[in-house]
Amino acid sequence: MSIDEIKINKAKKGNEKAFQELIQNEKNKLFRMAYLYVKNESDALDIVQDTIYKAFISIKQLKEPQYFSTWISRILVNTTLDFIKKNNRLIPFSDVEVFGDNQSLRIEEKLDLVEAIGRLEVHYKTVIILRYYKDLSIKQIAEILNCPEGTVKTRLHRAINQLKSDLKEECI
Repeated sequence: MSIDEIKINKAKKGNEKAFQELIQNEKNKLFRMAYLYVKNESDALDIVQDTIYKAFISIKQLKEPQYFSTWISRILVNTTLDFIKKNNRLIPFSDVEVFGDNQSLRIEEKLDLVEAIGRLEVHYKTVIILRYYKDLSIKQIAEILNCPEGTVKTRLHRAINQLKSDLKEECI
């Protein structure tokens, strides 16, 4: 049993210190992911805080401790989407370097890509972020989104095709 699994089991029994230690390992990743959606530091912090609260009150429902990171990511995605619906906002996606600092892409190409991702429907944008920003597997994305792996693959395929199409149109 890993140290994190021990902490998770302690947290499930009500140990707040163990839960706080687990959150310390995840909070930066959670913030970056929330920020990608809302592009506002204050809103992203609110979403992370809500996510942590929801995770704390429902940690006893976590069945497999090794999936803590996936479980809390799912809570974050759901909390973020609820926030967006509640506040009736579009998800901005400008000025974010999702795919790292790849020197082969010029700045203009990166901006075109970011803008194209920003135009995707929410469910396509979500799979792109989880796959290429968070580097999650298809299986992990399916667990987070609570949908079949085939659905994730379809959404990913359609999102990539939409991005290719949008980027080709911009080049013409």
